[in-house]
Amino acid sequence: MSTQLSPPQSAPATVSLFASPASWIESDALAQCRQVAALDGMIHVAAMPDLHPGKGAPIGAAMASRVLYPFLVGSDIGCGIAVFPIRLKRAVPERLAARFPDLDRPLDPERDADDPAWAVVAGDIPAGHVEGLATVGRGNHFVELARVGTVFEAGHASRLGLAVGDLVLVVHSGSRGLGERILRAHTESHGAGRAPDPAAYLAAHDEAVRWGSLNRRLLAARVALALGAEPPEPVVDQCHNLVEVRDGIYLHRKGAAPGDGRDVLVAGTRGTPSYLVAAHAGPEANHSVAHGAGRKMSRADALRRGRAKHTVEELRRTPVGSLVVCGDRQLLFEEAPTAYKRIEQVITDLVEHGLATPVVTTVPLVTYKTPDAGPAARAERRDDRRRRGRQ
Repeated sequence: MSTQLSPPQSAPATVSLFASPASWIESDALAQCRQVAALDGMIHVAAMPDLHPGKGAPIGAAMASRVLYPFLVGSDIGCGIAVFPIRLKRAVPERLAARFPDLDRPLDPERDADDPAWAVVAGDIPAGHVEGLATVGRGNHFVELARVGTVFEAGHASRLGLAVGDLVLVVHSGSRGLGERILRAHTESHGAGRAPDPAAYLAAHDEAVRWGSLNRRLLAARVALALGAEPPEPVVDQCHNLVEVRDGIYLHRKGAAPGDGRDVLVAGTRGTPSYLVAAHAGPEANHSVAHGAGRKMSRADALRRGRAKHTVEELRRTPVGSLVVCGDRQLLFEEAPTAYKRIEQVITDLVEHGLATPVVTTVPLVTYKTPDAGPAARAERRDDRRRRGRQ
């Protein structure tokens, strides 16, 4: 059973934490859950095992309310993770890492009209939003070439067309400024308050969700073509920043994936496996599951501690032997595997609470964060090697 946390007496909402005593759950994140539970119209807050503090609202939570609160979804509406099978003749990380395209450079409908990645676009671009199109973004977003590792449920994996050793692209990205524009339009007039016109917000929100899904397809197509493969179709694509209207109730998810009979990729770190799970979460969990390992350290702490323990070169080669393509030195430290919780514990909690069943793992080969900075980055890596040799 989940752990019940009592909200303030003035609030009728309940809070359930789906984590074991062995899980790393910060008190600040639990405090944010209780604050959310105190909001007018709130019914139930379900906190996932990847729960951690966010800006004004917890990340890793599903929150059911009779009132629509845009700030509970946040600025990256439509952020999610998709999994695309890909066929390559050889998967040598060192060679493939050098072939990843510049995913900071957006596709322009006029300048790049002949780019074959456009073939995945069917119809108009949602909201006509072309700014940042086909870019991955910063923070914890990534595009990863991975190999299917352990298969737990062979029948389910077979239905998805996955087997041990198969290659997949895992794409984690959101609405690249569109969601931020939608939230800002609300907060400038209403702050963290309710949406005065839920239908208008939902119409804009739904465009951002569609945009995020399209962007993941474009990112997969760009990478596949650069690696010499055909643009693939996703076998999994679940958004984890959105609001769903369910039986007249607004179900806000911020860093929580739909768990009502869906297949979900629960992301590990760039140095650990991820887990594709069959989710079967019920109403106590607000029909939701975790979306990833969840941060254990703030970005500032990860940067400070990482610089004391690791060199840049060390962070570009992970414990599982994969490579990280990232020209942003600070981001390498902020997103180090040690900054996150143990993905194995998150999955154990989901299983023990009856929310999900693991299907397969995906093991990183190449994780793309930002473009390599070219000669400057290579010189920096040489300096790091020399420094490490002196030490």
